[in-house]
Amino acid sequence: MYWLELLILTLYTGALSFIFVYSLSQLSLVYKFRKAKRNGRLNQSVALSADYDYPHVTVQLPVYNELYVVERLIDAVANFDWPKDKLEVQVLDDSNDETVDLIAEKVAEWQQKGIDIQQVRRPDRKGFKAGALQYGLTIAKGEFIPIFDADFVPEMDFLKQTIPHFDKDDKIGVVQTRWGHINENYSILTKLQAFGLNTHFFVEQNGRSQGGHFLNFNGTAGVWRKSCIADAGGWKADTLTEDLDLSYRAQLKGWQIFYTPNTVAPAELPAAMSAIKSQQYRWTKGAAETSRKLLPKVLKADLSFATKFHATFHLLNSAVFICIVLTAMLSVPVLFIRNLSDSWHLLMRISMIFLMGYVFLAIFYWNGFKEERKGFWKTLKEFVPQMLMLLAVFLGLSVHNAVAVFEGLIGKKSPFVRTPKFNITDKKGTWKGNKYFAKKINALTALEGLLGLYFLGGLGLAFYFQDFALLPFHLLLSLGFILVFYYSVQHTRNA
Repeated sequence: MYWLELLILTLYTGALSFIFVYSLSQLSLVYKFRKAKRNGRLNQSVALSADYDYPHVTVQLPVYNELYVVERLIDAVANFDWPKDKLEVQVLDDSNDETVDLIAEKVAEWQQKGIDIQQVRRPDRKGFKAGALQYGLTIAKGEFIPIFDADFVPEMDFLKQTIPHFDKDDKIGVVQTRWGHINENYSILTKLQAFGLNTHFFVEQNGRSQGGHFLNFNGTAGVWRKSCIADAGGWKADTLTEDLDLSYRAQLKGWQIFYTPNTVAPAELPAAMSAIKSQQYRWTKGAAETSRKLLPKVLKADLSFATKFHATFHLLNSAVFICIVLTAMLSVPVLFIRNLSDSWHLLMRISMIFLMGYVFLAIFYWNGFKEERKGFWKTLKEFVPQMLMLLAVFLGLSVHNAVAVFEGLIGKKSPFVRTPKFNITDKKGTWKGNKYFAKKINALTALEGLLGLYFLGGLGLAFYFQDFALLPFHLLLSLGFILVFYYSVQHTRNA
C-alpha cells in the first residue's frame, strides 16, 4: 500500500507541477501584454501612401468538400480592394463531391468580371492541406501569399491592412491577424470558444510578440512572404498542424512573425460538439507532433533562455491535457489517501499549492475577456459564469484531447481530420441534414459519460469524509464530462 500511495501522489503532484509552471508561463505573457498596452505599442495600423507600389499577391483558399461555405469565401476574397492586375486567387480544391461543380461555377463568374482566379485541382490529395498549399505555391505568381480556410469571410481591406507591414523589415516572413467570430452568440458553446480564442489572440499572441518570443501563424487569416516559405523548407505534411510546424522552422531560420491585433478576420465557429472535437483533435495532436519534431532543435538553437522557455511550453501546451487527466483520475484516490493514511501530509500540502495553477489560468483568461468590455463589475459578472463553464468544458474535453496528444507524442500517424462547416451565422442556423456531420457516437463519448458519474462519486466522498478541499475541482469535472457527453449525444441525435 505504501508504494501504491507513493506512486499515486508522485504522479498527481508531478502533473500538477507541470500545470503550475505552464500557468506561470501564461502569467508572464499577461505581464508582457499589459506592459505593451500601457506603453501604446499594440496599435500598429498602416496607411498607404498615394504612390504605394502594390506588390503581386496570390490568395490561397485550401478547400475540401465545403459545400455550405465555399461560395461565401470566394465572394469575399474576389471583392478584395486591391488592383486586379496584382491579385491572383487560387481555389486549391481537393473536393470529391458537389463542391467541385459549385466552385467551377463561382470561379467562372468572377473570371468574367476580370478577376484572376483559378480552380486548382491536384491529381491526388497527398499531404492534405499542406500538400495543397505547397502544390499551389509552385504555380503562384504572387510575392505574398494570404491564406484563408473555408470558414472565414475576410473584409475588403484585408490586404491593405496587412501587406504594407512587410515593408517594415525584410525579415518579416508572416503577418498574422486576429480572428473575429460571426456566430459568437449562437450558443453557449460558440460563446466559450470565442472566449478562449479571444484570450489567445489578445493576450498570448500579443505577449509572445511583444516579448520577442516565437509565436505561430494560425493556419489562416495571415499572409506569408513567398521567399520565407521556400527558405524554411516549404509546407510539410508530417504533422497535423502544418501551420505551427512551418512557423517554427521559419523562426529558427531567423524570420519574424508580425502580429497585428487591429486587423480582424471574421470566421464561423464550430457549433456542434462533434465539430469542436474534430478541431481540438487536430490542434492538440498536431501540436504534440510538432513538439516531438522541433523541440530538440529549439533547445539547441542560439536563443535566449526566455525564448526557449516560452517556446517549450508553447510547443508542449497540448500536453497539459495529459496532466489534467492524470490529476483528475488520481484526485479521487487522493481523497482516500488524505483521509485514511497517516503519512504524506507534507506532500499533500505541496500538491494543494500547485492547484493554484488553475487560479493563474483564470487570471490569464480574465485579461483576454475584459479587453473589449467596459465596466469592471459588469464585466466580472459576465466573466465568472463563463470562466467556470469554460473550465468545465475544458476539463470535459481533456480525455478526448489527451488521447490525441498521446498519439502525437508516440508518433502514431492519422489522416488530416477536417472540421465540418455548417454556414451557421445566427440563432436560426442548423446542421440538421448536413452531409458532413458525423452521426456516430463512439466509445470515447460513452467513457466521458461514465467519467461524469465517477467525479460525481468524488463529490459524494467529499461529504462522506467532510473534506472539501477538492470539491470545486470535482464539481467542475463532473459538470464538464456530463456536458460534453450530453452535447455529443444531443447534437448527433439532432443531425
